[in-house]
Amino acid sequence: MMHNRNDSHTHPASKRSLTLALLVTVPWFIVELIAGFYTNSLALLADAAHMMTDLAALSLSLFALKISARPATNEKTFGYVRAEILAALANGVILVLVGLSVAYEAYHRLFRPPAVRSAMMLAVAGVGLCANLVAARLLSRGAQENLNLRGAFLHVLGDIIGSVGAISAGIVMVVWHWYLADPAVSVIVAVLILFSSWRLLRDSVDVLLEGTPRHLDLCAILADLGSVEGVISVHDLHVWSITSGLPALSCHVVLRPEVDSLEALKALCGLMLERHRIEHTTIQIEKEEMILPKSRVQELF
Repeated sequence: MMHNRNDSHTHPASKRSLTLALLVTVPWFIVELIAGFYTNSLALLADAAHMMTDLAALSLSLFALKISARPATNEKTFGYVRAEILAALANGVILVLVGLSVAYEAYHRLFRPPAVRSAMMLAVAGVGLCANLVAARLLSRGAQENLNLRGAFLHVLGDIIGSVGAISAGIVMVVWHWYLADPAVSVIVAVLILFSSWRLLRDSVDVLLEGTPRHLDLCAILADLGSVEGVISVHDLHVWSITSGLPALSCHVVLRPEVDSLEALKALCGLMLERHRIEHTTIQIEKEEMILPKSRVQELF
């Protein structure tokens, strides 16, 4: 019988936060989009465009959380936990596209900045900032430990930056009638959006390529495995993430002939859980007489 290993990574609170953030975002996106066209403000339209990707990102993240909660099967032995990583990767790609499109439009407006209904733009951007702050607060806690939620949070964080930029441009245009502020602020927002998407893309690709999690030190893990009494060497050591917050380890450990294999295995697994928070460990025990050729062995001593 298959057992699901991802129950601890299904968070009802995260689903509730995503749903509430979605409910906050939908009505305000409609208001901001209409206001952006009416005021002729690129900064406001850029914020609305980014908010539109928020709707897709939040919906995608919510869908991924539901999919990832499905139990493991004979065909999907790890279940569907990596649906969250695919959603995070998709969100990162969308962020890049939004940033590039805003930068492209802002570049053209820099040469011919159009007149903007600044007062209305400023009022809409101010209320939009409040809505974005509420959504960010709802998502902030889960974003620290879940890559999927981090993607949704970064989208909302980009909206906050966009709202602040739109407010700044609105103040400048109301006071000094300097309409170049609108595309200038949009360029800054585009750069910040691209910057925020980089880490999300990098971390998502790392998980999909089964790279060593950035918070884990492979040398320290190797040293800790070698510190267990009776261990001669370790080889074929692999550390990766099944999904965000769920690291896994597999390796072969060579023991001295007189050492009890079961006791050594318990000590090795316990050490990995205690010092590195790696719960999913697969360790193959080998005795000294079974040792592999030296070219394939990582000597510890």
